[in-house]
Amino acid sequence: MKEFFGIGGYQRTPEGAYSWQHLTFVGLLMAAMVVLAVWLGRRNRHRDDRAKNRVLCWAAVLIDGFELIKIALSCYNNHLDDGRWYEGILYNLPLFLCSIQLITIPLAAFSRGRIRAAALDFVAIFGLLGAVLGTVGAAQNYNAYPVLGFDNVVSGVTHCISGFAALYVFIAGLAGMKKQNIPITFGIVLAFGVAAFGVNKAADYNYMFLEQGDGTPYDILYNLVGGHPVLYPAAVILLLLVYIALFYGAYYLLTHSRKKQPVTV
Repeated sequence: MKEFFGIGGYQRTPEGAYSWQHLTFVGLLMAAMVVLAVWLGRRNRHRDDRAKNRVLCWAAVLIDGFELIKIALSCYNNHLDDGRWYEGILYNLPLFLCSIQLITIPLAAFSRGRIRAAALDFVAIFGLLGAVLGTVGAAQNYNAYPVLGFDNVVSGVTHCISGFAALYVFIAGLAGMKKQNIPITFGIVLAFGVAAFGVNKAADYNYMFLEQGDGTPYDILYNLVGGHPVLYPAAVILLLLVYIALFYGAYYLLTHSRKKQPVTV
């Protein structure tokens, strides 16, 4: 158990990114994510909003609960290592794109009105992308920690909860994807981007991968702009805004074409 939780540092050599252990582990997690989302989404699709929302409440509690346990353990390990326990909080702030779901899933589950509608859209737009990038694409995690270690297990579970929530929102019929929500969705990304940029400069960290790609697909963008300290973070945020616009556009095209299909008797 001490080795699983990494107390005193992991003794095992990491199996490495895209090893069979990495791909098998995240493949099982993502399979469970899809099966649960389809089952619960189809079961609740024709139920009232309260029944649909109950699943999101559980997702919100679980994703935040796992994250709080991870932060507490990180503080403890840092205290044992060099006494700087506060780094467990400083370096685990919800300022990665995937970890924004720690806030938006609870907002989608427990808030009301336009805030809830925009949060549901954000969960739907970024949840599945975050699940894929944070499991299959998380080369830096699987090069740094053993596959069956606390860090990678919790990271895999929380990213898959985000993906589950996104699929569930669509399948259960909770996604509004209304045009008036687009500015709020843009605003969420911009606000967290500005906060992440500021914290990165103050704490010498890499929230939202605004400093470098760090072994993720963002390395492609980093290399394209030559690692420019202004162009690279601006390009990352612009890419996210373009992704939001394309997602809304694809959704409107698909739903509009479906409504126009002729009815056959």
